Amino acid sequence: MEKAGNGRVFKIQRYSLDDGPGIRTVVFMKGCPLDCVWCHNPEGKKGTASVELDPKACVFCGGCEAVCPNGCHALKDGRHVYDGKNCVGCGLCVRACRYAALEPVGKATTVDEVMNVVRRDAVFYKNSGGGMTLSGGEPLYQPGFSLSLAEAAANEGISVCLETSGAGEKENLLKIAKYCDRALFDIKETDAARLKKYTGGDMAAILDNLFALDVAGVPIVLRLPVIPGINDREEHFKKVAETAKRLRSFAGAELMPYHSFWLSKCERFGIAAKYCEPESLSDGECERFRDVFVKEGLPVLRK
Repeated sequence: MEKAGNGRVFKIQRYSLDDGPGIRTVVFMKGCPLDCVWCHNPEGKKGTASVELDPKACVFCGGCEAVCPNGCHALKDGRHVYDGKNCVGCGLCVRACRYAALEPVGKATTVDEVMNVVRRDAVFYKNSGGGMTLSGGEPLYQPGFSLSLAEAAANEGISVCLETSGAGEKENLLKIAKYCDRALFDIKETDAARLKKYTGGDMAAILDNLFALDVAGVPIVLRLPVIPGINDREEHFKKVAETAKRLRSFAGAELMPYHSFWLSKCERFGIAAKYCEPESLSDGECERFRDVFVKEGLPVLRK
């Protein structure tokens, strides 16, 4: 893998307190090899540029429908129906919209441009133990760009945290990990067939990457989305706890209860929702899963 000076991101979030220790700037990378049915950042799935629709700003002028080469926009029964499946990010519809109802997502950018944003808050990183977090999408989807960003930040003394599903080439993961002082590793399922069904992921390859990262000595936080009807099983969390006990660099578990905010994103990005469970689990149910780790003497960072 060669480093890359150019890449594509869909958001840079400053002052984050949820993606690693301290105050952090999170760089959300475009593209992901997985297809989680509950994905909370569906705009990050495609590696190419895409478009966001603000239905409240649309005045149904029809300009976007007239210029889109792939028929992504249609005005039907007083509604702007946007289907982003065939969107290639050409930007014709954005330029045709005079009412700011359409915005491009997935800006092509450079390492220098990203670092100019990241270093703005260097004083906060120093005082809080924070830094930069590479997230997504999936940073391993753009390994050369992720490597360049990680190296650039580390060379400036900025902490680097990698948030990953582990879905990517091991060689790329380990090259990036050399510049990271923490990894947030998502464990979405522990049943291989269910993982394949609901995310498209390969359990063996993901676990292989997890243990390779552990051998490299990078502190690992296991991030555990709690998805009603999919992985809300005590057996699943017991298997995660068993895995955690095998990690020499285990730094804690984070339970991340499901929320339905992403469903509104699907409408704005023209993505068909594949999972429509509207309710999160109760605090009591999440506490039960947290207790699985507590009983094993394993740290839980949050619930």
